Formats: sequence, structure tokens, C-alpha cells
Amino acid sequence: MDSRRCKCQWCGMKIAAPIGAQTITCPRCQSVTQLQPARNNGFANFPTANNNMSPGFPAFPSRPGRMSPNANNFQPQQFNRPMSPQINNIRPPAVHGRKRAVLCGINYRGHPKSLKGSINDVLSMRYFLVEKLGFPNASVVVLTEDEKDPYKYPTKANIRSALRWLVQGCQPGDSLVFHYSGHGTRVRDHDGDEIDGHDESLCPVDFETEGRILDDEINNTIVRPLPRGATLHGIIDTCFSGTFLDLPFLCRINRAGYFKWEDHRIRGYKGTSGGTAFSISACDDHQSSGDTTAFTGVPMGALTYSFIQTLEQETKLTYGRLIMSMQNKIQQAQKGLGLNGANETQEPQLSSSEPFDIHSKLVAI
Repeated sequence: MDSRRCKCQWCGMKIAAPIGAQTITCPRCQSVTQLQPARNNGFANFPTANNNMSPGFPAFPSRPGRMSPNANNFQPQQFNRPMSPQINNIRPPAVHGRKRAVLCGINYRGHPKSLKGSINDVLSMRYFLVEKLGFPNASVVVLTEDEKDPYKYPTKANIRSALRWLVQGCQPGDSLVFHYSGHGTRVRDHDGDEIDGHDESLCPVDFETEGRILDDEINNTIVRPLPRGATLHGIIDTCFSGTFLDLPFLCRINRAGYFKWEDHRIRGYKGTSGGTAFSISACDDHQSSGDTTAFTGVPMGALTYSFIQTLEQETKLTYGRLIMSMQNKIQQAQKGLGLNGANETQEPQLSSSEPFDIHSKLVAI
């Protein structure tokens, strides 16, 4: 059968459509794309792929579906997405708020390396921030494949726009949160600012056509503009995430609680404009993260679950106690029912814009 090339307007996947077809369903994200009449040459134009991208999806470890600890309360919402040919900029909420957050969860539906629980991780985090920590619901931006608003579909452009919104107009006393659950990769560092020679990266839903978002860009967007008196917490549930925000100092802590800070400032400034930034990530830069059934009997992200549970259950926490408690929970999962997708020990990491005594404080989120 004769066909012409077109592109899913939601996730960017290239699709072969039969000549004369008016619509086509994307095999990856299951969205319906309205087709324009065929051009004379019978082919649609596609964006040029990022030259730094290798063909196809990177070799991620298998991470079976995650479930929220409040899964019964957070069923992904099904809908028919409104048809819109452009998804370029996020629509900021009417309430900006002194507390605000960007939560991004991507399942990569229909892809051979799809995930099943990243969206549920994000919904659990939204519930925790709003119901437990007092974040205004209108000041929490959620980007997932289940959002009705096409501007909140987790494309590269929309994620970039959401990160810019997060720090826009930031003032002393503001508390910001960026939570990401999805695939992460490592790429070769080309500007010489990484100790291990690799940049870490976030994979938007359209990364195969639009490219990844490198840690250099994430740092430039939400870390560097942070003003004095403002605080940013990154909670990063993905593989290779130890220095995901590219913060200048990485904490090494052992099981006994002894710690030291590694200075990752090779060249260039990776700090803030006076504010304080922290990143709590799923594992070291060379490690993979995983899902486990050990906590609740259903698969879920080890980092997201252990982070929320530790903050809910323990009092008088410090960053040292938080990291050690999360490490213990994940270690128990590895020894017990098993941690799927992690080929070695998964150790949550703490990095910061400045070194401090990790056993003396925990800045309120």
C-alpha cells in the first residue's frame, strides 16, 4: 500500500500513513493526529534530529511500572487530547506563589523502553507537596502524558518553558521544587566542566527528534538565577542522576554517617545568584535507578517513595539523616524482594550549591 511520511503532533514520532488517510493513531503515545492533504511530493517535513543523538532509544535498564503509595487516589486520567498543532510554551498558573513546583513524569507510552509508573510518582509528589507541605495547588505545574492541557505535555519545549516559569520573579523567602521521574542518560561532555567527562541529561517525550536537555542547561535555567534568600530542591528519580542539576558540591556519606564534600568546580560557575540549591537524586552518575515491590507489594520508584515516606514518618530530620534513611530503605528493598532495573547498589545522592554540615540542618521545603 502506498504511504506518506508524517509526524505525530504530540510526541514527534515519525509515522507512515496510508495515502488518503485523514487521521492516524500514534503507536507510541496513542494520540490521534489530524493529517493535512498530501503535498505534491507525498512527504511531510520533519524537524532535523539533534546531531548529538544516537539512533533510537538509549539502552536504559528495564524499569517496570511504578505505583504511587496512594495509588487508589491517583488513577491517571484518560481523555481525548484537544487538537493543537503547536506545543511551544507552558501557560503559567494564575497563582505564582511563594511556594511553587514543577513536577515532570514521563512514561514514553508505546515505546519499547516505556515506563509504567513515572506519572504516578509525580502524582504522589503533588499530593505530598499540596496536602502535607502547604504548596498552593495552583502553583504546582505538572507535566505528564495524561495532562489535558497540551501545553503541559512533556515535550522538550514545554519542559524548558516550565523550568523558566519556576524561577520567574523569584524573591527571597521563596521555596521552589523540581521533581523529575523518567529516563535519564549520560552523554560525552564537550565543554570540559565535568569531572567524569560526561554530562547528565533528561529525556523529554520527543527527545528522538528534539534532543535531550543537558544538566548544563538545567543549571543555567533554574540554579544560576536563584536569588539570595530563595531555596530550590531538586528531587530526581532517574538513572545517572548524581549531578543532575550540575551543582558545584557533591556529598559523599558512608553508612556510619561520616561525610565529605567533593568540589566539582572545574571551570565556569555552577552556583546560584545568592540563593541555596539542593539536589536529592536516585543514584550516583554511574549507577542506574530501579523500581521495587518491596515497599507496598506493587512496583514503584524507590527514590520518590523513600523520600516521601522519610519526610512523613521521621521528625527532627537533617539532610544527613534523610539520605541515610533513604539509603537504608532502598538497601532493604534490594536485599528483600529485589530492586528491578538496578544492576548494582543504588545509593541516593545529595548535592548542593554550597558545602555545609549535613547533620545540622534540613531547610524547609
